[in-house]
Amino acid sequence: MVWGCMGWEGVGRLAEVEGRMDADQYVDILEKNLLPCLEESDIPMEDLIFQQDNDPKHTSKKAKKWMEDNDITLLDWPPQSPDLNPIEHLWDHIKKKLSTYPTQAKGVWEIWERVAEVWGDIEPEVCQNLIKSMPRRIEAIIKAKGGHTKY
Repeated sequence: MVWGCMGWEGVGRLAEVEGRMDADQYVDILEKNLLPCLEESDIPMEDLIFQQDNDPKHTSKKAKKWMEDNDITLLDWPPQSPDLNPIEHLWDHIKKKLSTYPTQAKGVWEIWERVAEVWGDIEPEVCQNLIKSMPRRIEAIIKAKGGHTKY
């Protein structure tokens, strides 16, 4: 598993998840990867709204405290709504790109190298298109009364 972040200007850092991620590892990844990305982006913290889903490690006391301590504003997020999360569609984009390799990866390190290569090649327009699609996805969810959509 990997952790990654994206914004209007493109993708941020990519981090390896060791085993099953818990709140401790999540906060460690945020500290080592999200904060440097935010610093590099020059986005004023008062303009930043961070989106994550309601996974227990994201809503843990430790993660909430870390967000508060780092002055990160969280987007309110409805439960069980992956259709709305743009990064889920970015992971799908990556899977499609990985499927174009002519041979299967030989081991976990080659998979990691390929994911990192594909991640590094993502153009900002891919992220921008996913972000711009949010109103359409929200409208589709409302129309489906919370049910499944084409997204």
